[in-house]
Amino acid sequence: MYLPDHGVTVEPLRADHADAVLAFERENRAYFAAWIWDRGDEFFAEFETRLAALLAEQEAGICRFHVLVDGDGAVVGRVNLIDLENGSAELGYRIAEKWAGKGLATAAVRAVIELAPAYGLTALRAGASNHNAASQAVLTRTGFRAVGSSSTDLGPGTTYELSLEGV
Repeated sequence: MYLPDHGVTVEPLRADHADAVLAFERENRAYFAAWIWDRGDEFFAEFETRLAALLAEQEAGICRFHVLVDGDGAVVGRVNLIDLENGSAELGYRIAEKWAGKGLATAAVRAVIELAPAYGLTALRAGASNHNAASQAVLTRTGFRAVGSSSTDLGPGTTYELSLEGV
């Protein structure tokens, strides 16, 4: 799916994205760690094994992973649907620091919401740390509603839900 306002495509994660995903994660590691838990050194050391496991989960229909790819082939974001079960999944996303504040997260989340019914999903859930107002705004702008509170590694958070009925 092409996001014309950003010149980015939303693509299902594939094995040939490996180098671009690893570069994206390395380049943005410190930025992400300010908002969500750090993946740790093991993630990078065992990246090929972890990617193979993700692709196996996707093949099995357990998860649906998406990358945002710019015109140069660089990965500039990820939007994932985790633990597909009983018509529901958890949405998670991360956008490169240089793309933050440009509406890409909102556009990408909307695109994956559009794809979700094709995966048999009727509802999505998500969470965001209360100190990450930008992420909470993306969820609200894309139709999620706050349904409760949670605790994250970075402190208190908010849980969100979105019904896909009629989408």
